[in-house]
Amino acid sequence: MTDAFVLPPPPQPSVAVAGETRRFAVRRIFCVGRNYADHAREMGADPTRELPFFFCKPADALVADGSTIPYPPQTRDFQHEVELVVAIAKGGSNIAREAALEHVFGYGVGIDFTRRDLQQEAKDKKRPWDWGKGFDQSAPCSAIHKASEIGHPAEGRIHLAVNGEGRQDGDLNELIWPVADVIAFISQSMALAPGDLIYTGTPAGVGPVVAGDVLTCDVAGIATLSIAIGK
Repeated sequence: MTDAFVLPPPPQPSVAVAGETRRFAVRRIFCVGRNYADHAREMGADPTRELPFFFCKPADALVADGSTIPYPPQTRDFQHEVELVVAIAKGGSNIAREAALEHVFGYGVGIDFTRRDLQQEAKDKKRPWDWGKGFDQSAPCSAIHKASEIGHPAEGRIHLAVNGEGRQDGDLNELIWPVADVIAFISQSMALAPGDLIYTGTPAGVGPVVAGDVLTCDVAGIATLSIAIGK
């Protein structure tokens, strides 16, 4: 019905599915903080003491592979964080770790862009991180590759370069909390649902980008992603 809403509903956020014309409709984006020990240390945290913690980005922060995005406002420290992305096909609450991978549709590679100065200011003032993490176009994501075709990766290189120069280089086997654990932890606090994406954390080497930079990243055997920062 055209008169069911006061305003037209916004477009449905979605990401491409490798090898298909159909797309993966996105409901929420969950992000895991400090899930690689080396990154936790570079951020001044102790990776041996923390249970996983999470924050969210709005679904309409998604950016497609090959896009050019503007340098965001209100920051002088715009940083990259490459991450394995998990797409959820089957929801649930209190999902057992042993059954967690049965809920996965597929995997991709994404960038958790961060306005680091705004995030740090929020940390210093004990305020939420939303302005540093959940801003427009802060969640580039590759096409999703179906788990039925590639399996469930437990290891493999995760890498990001800026203008061809390597910045981040890690392996999925270095995740403090692997994918199954992350799914289980999230579902204990709130129900997962079909269409959810999970950005699973970033290895060490996060750093700033500037207008004109081109970022390329990949997770070996899964997906690649390229994003340019507009001038």
